[in-house]
This record gives sequence, structure tokens and C-alpha cells, in this order.
Amino acid sequence: MKTGRSGWLLTWAALAVSAFAAGAVHAQSCSGTITQQEASQAEDARYAAQTSNDFDAMRRMFADDLVYIHSGAVVDDKDRYIESMRSGSVKYRVMRRSDARVRTFGCLAIITGDADFDVTVKGQEMSVPLRFHSIWARRDGRPQFVSWQATRVPPSQ
Repeated sequence: MKTGRSGWLLTWAALAVSAFAAGAVHAQSCSGTITQQEASQAEDARYAAQTSNDFDAMRRMFADDLVYIHSGAVVDDKDRYIESMRSGSVKYRVMRRSDARVRTFGCLAIITGDADFDVTVKGQEMSVPLRFHSIWARRDGRPQFVSWQATRVPPSQ
């Protein structure tokens, strides 16, 4: 069977759409209203779960479509992020935030602030000063952790 130029274009277009649809992450919708207090308490609970290695709590509060962008530009999803802690590759010892501001937009809350994390990564202890965004969505009647992005703060000179 001969395929002309338009046939090839249609074939490539169909393949591209199929690949995009198969690889796309479908974000879950959120509903209701999240309060500033709920978001702050959820962030506190996340820090407590991570510093105590409470993997069941992390599984409950982390969204299946979590996008976690570390300060070193590594991107993790929920499973990879939890596995990094379960394997012992990453151990959060202390997680502190300061100058945090919580803004709400209906079912979404965005926490922006500074943080200082004492963490052990592959056996190396470090203290990491950060600026961050943490995003929480109200889903199924409760806050879910959906996104994190952090940037290291350079040392003072």
C-alpha cells in the first residue's frame, strides 16, 4: 500500500497524539475550600512524617500525581520520593520553615517561605537552607501534598 505525504503526516500526528496521551500525567481535580490553617497543619504533619520515616502517613498525604523538585533540580514522583527515604538514601533529620506565607485559591493552598533542612544524603550529613513553594489541594475532603519546588539559598558573603 502506498502512503502519500499527507498519509505520513496523519500517521505521525496520530503517533504523536497517542504518545502524548499515554505519557501525560492526568492531574486529579480538587474540590471544596482549603484554609490557611489546614495547609499549615498539613505541612507540619508532612515534616513530622518525613523526619520519623512514617511511610504510611506519607502514602496517605502525598498525592499520586505528586511532583517533587529538589533544590538540586532532581525531580521525583510520589513513589521515587518515598523510596529514597525508605531505602535510607535520604534521611530528613530536622525540617524547619520560616517566613512562611500561605495563600489559598479555593481548593488549592500555596505555601511559600524559607526552610532549613538537616538531611543525610547517601551517608553525607548536611544542612540545606532553602526557599520553597509547597502546594496542597483539597481532595476527597482532606489536604493532599501535590507539588514542591525548592531552591538552595547561597551562603552569605
